[in-house]
Amino acid sequence: MDLNRMLQKCRDGQWKLDDLDWNVGRRPMTRTEEMAVVQYFTDMAAIERLAGALFAEQRRLVTDSVLKKIFATFEADEERHAVAAERLADHYNVHYFRRYRISPELANFRPHFLKAIRHVSPEVANVYITAGELMLDVALLRSLNDFVNDEMSNQVMDLINRDESRHIAMDYYMMEYYASDEYQARATEDAPVRSPRERAEAAWSFMNVVYHAKPFMIAVFLNPMQLTDPTGKRIREAFKRMQLLSSKPKIVNRPFPRFLNGLRETYNRIYRYPVAGRVANTLLSRLSGSPGEYMVTMFTEEEAAQASRMSMEELAEEAVQVKYRN
Repeated sequence: MDLNRMLQKCRDGQWKLDDLDWNVGRRPMTRTEEMAVVQYFTDMAAIERLAGALFAEQRRLVTDSVLKKIFATFEADEERHAVAAERLADHYNVHYFRRYRISPELANFRPHFLKAIRHVSPEVANVYITAGELMLDVALLRSLNDFVNDEMSNQVMDLINRDESRHIAMDYYMMEYYASDEYQARATEDAPVRSPRERAEAAWSFMNVVYHAKPFMIAVFLNPMQLTDPTGKRIREAFKRMQLLSSKPKIVNRPFPRFLNGLRETYNRIYRYPVAGRVANTLLSRLSGSPGEYMVTMFTEEEAAQASRMSMEELAEEAVQVKYRN
């Protein structure tokens, strides 16, 4: 990737919320639909700010000045997306059926996650941001926009999707960057020495993220998509993209992808057995942060072989295009 060219794209791609026409009409919604849509946009604002916090942490950790500038534009993108989601929530809150707050599961997950990303390595943080953006961009936002299906949502989501396409391209680039021999050699030399207290705080933060991740995933991503994408096609596509990415040469040998792949492979070996399957669904899905049905391997051997031959840029482009194919 030409990072200077990407930085220019990031700068050229900035937009303002006030440039949009916020006075367009809304499609009629039932009481249930209106309450669901307003809640989804309320949660979306908080999710976008979590993504912004991850990009802020990446900006803090990288040494390359161009990467720092790129991540700074991503922070601005995510805050703009958060404000856009809040304005969409207000736009569709026609009847004020109730007072809306972010989902409790999201509220419980957020402080532990924000604390944990200060302790984990940059490549672990990047795995989280890549997985989150695939679920958000490939699955949730597209399905929510299709469900709302009116001019206001289309205006905003088209611009957000343009931003998110740049983010996904960089997420994939950084996965390869962190897995490179050059980075790993430098990271080993520059690794900070942590005190026992710091290691204990890091472990405790990560344990809390693991504990709260599955309820957060269900409440914020999976439950909404039961309404907006009842077939589950898009969320499975997002998980599939992450599984293929984690199986790429070099990346597959990194500790965190190896841990996640190990959980998935163990689950696939035992989930069909009555007793062991229940244990796997309880324990392994909790450790991975996702229900067992999304731990099943979703790609074929042919797809894995094809992905291994593709460049990271090609894989990122395929991930971006799949949301439009669906």
